[in-house]
Amino acid sequence: MSPVTTRLGPIEGTTTHGVQVFRGIPYAAPPLGELRFHAPAPAPAWSGTFDATGWGPRSLQADSPLSAGAQGELSEDCLILNIYTPAAGDGSGGPGSRPVLVWIHGGAFLMGSANEYDGSVLAAQGDVVVVTVNYRLGLFGFLDLSRFAETYAGSASNGFRDQIAALGWVRDNIADFGGDPGNVTIFGESAGGGSVNALLSAPSADGLYHRAIAHSGGTPSTPPADFTKPLADALGVEVDDLLTTLQGMPATEILALQNRTGISGSGSSVDGIVVTRPTHVAMAERGDACVPYIAGSNRDEGTLFTSMVSGDDADFSQILATVGMNLARSTMLGSDPSGYVGALRQAHLDLDDRALYERIWVDMFRRASIDNAQAATAAGPGGWLYRFDLPATAMGGNLGATHASEIAFTFNILEMPATTLSFHDGSDPVVRDLARKWSDTVLAFARTGDPNGAGLPHWPRYSTTDRRSIVLDAESRIEDATLDAEARAIWKDASV
Repeated sequence: MSPVTTRLGPIEGTTTHGVQVFRGIPYAAPPLGELRFHAPAPAPAWSGTFDATGWGPRSLQADSPLSAGAQGELSEDCLILNIYTPAAGDGSGGPGSRPVLVWIHGGAFLMGSANEYDGSVLAAQGDVVVVTVNYRLGLFGFLDLSRFAETYAGSASNGFRDQIAALGWVRDNIADFGGDPGNVTIFGESAGGGSVNALLSAPSADGLYHRAIAHSGGTPSTPPADFTKPLADALGVEVDDLLTTLQGMPATEILALQNRTGISGSGSSVDGIVVTRPTHVAMAERGDACVPYIAGSNRDEGTLFTSMVSGDDADFSQILATVGMNLARSTMLGSDPSGYVGALRQAHLDLDDRALYERIWVDMFRRASIDNAQAATAAGPGGWLYRFDLPATAMGGNLGATHASEIAFTFNILEMPATTLSFHDGSDPVVRDLARKWSDTVLAFARTGDPNGAGLPHWPRYSTTDRRSIVLDAESRIEDATLDAEARAIWKDASV
């Protein structure tokens, strides 16, 4: 394809599945040197024709089977985005008229990249513009260094600052690619869903998006943890010298430090500078200024995480006592989780430590989804709640409706060659039917702020009045309060 003229200069992309694709566009200055651990700076203008045919770099991260085969080199210089558009500068009804969907990838704020998500099918199917965004991960994006100087205030949320900078870039430039900057939907899964919820809690992101979808996302609820002492100890330096030491280290050595210590920063937290309050509180405060919102989780979230623990003799009692309690604390919005875990044991005496650990994963994502969906409805614009129940066929069918298994349905990529995102058999007519209906639902919501009219049962807003939500399955259906009644009772009792 010929270069496209934009306000930033000419840009050359490629074509895939009938849409124009522009890869590796920098939306901020490289976060290198003095910019390490700081908020992102504006991207410099390019000269000549920008080559957007190849994959841009991914954020520095450890190897993971979940990112096997991911495109793009690992680099600290990672603040790029990819654009999928039916026709740059030629939106339906005129330039800049297409709805825009901005995808924020998951990966526990430790792994993943924008390059793993092919938005071409969704762009063509809905006549929309899809943007996928990279942001800094681990210590580079989520290490609280505020103790050292005022200029580092909010550093625990630098990864979210990156996402906000990307949304600012979209506002200023997406019309050149056929997108409407006044109709932007943010959506993401896992850490990406948590990012969506964090952005809803970030005043500096207000006005940069107009609808939001959080797939299996947690809610920021606690202040950032202070990891400066253990990091300093690991490096053999005084705490007062930690920042200078980190600034002088090669990026690969910081990644090695992260891998060696298991310390990767706070992930999603209420830092008070960027993310100022929990999501449901932000929605209540914003009232009518809140945006239409979809949230949901998968029936068997935890099976993916237990399947990744190697060995038949894995000590799930230890995992439950450490990682599990941290997850439980998130479920209880930062309060002491012991009462909740005890109540969960009593309610499910048949569950061993592995199954109990899986159940905590389910509850963490489910509670955040419920709380935020009902807050969005109470605020006025409306919140819709889903649960994804269609069992996966991967790994011998032992995962159930596991974590991340709905992503391929959201992007409707099940008919494409197998990827790490595919947990289901794309040749199954039932799978393909649900993928089409769910992706059409996402597209309808992005276009109008209402998810109805795309072939699924009529989906009412979620509220405390009747607590109706949709269950996505071979035969999708609307459920009432009984769907989550047991879990809600445990959360309520444990919160007293």
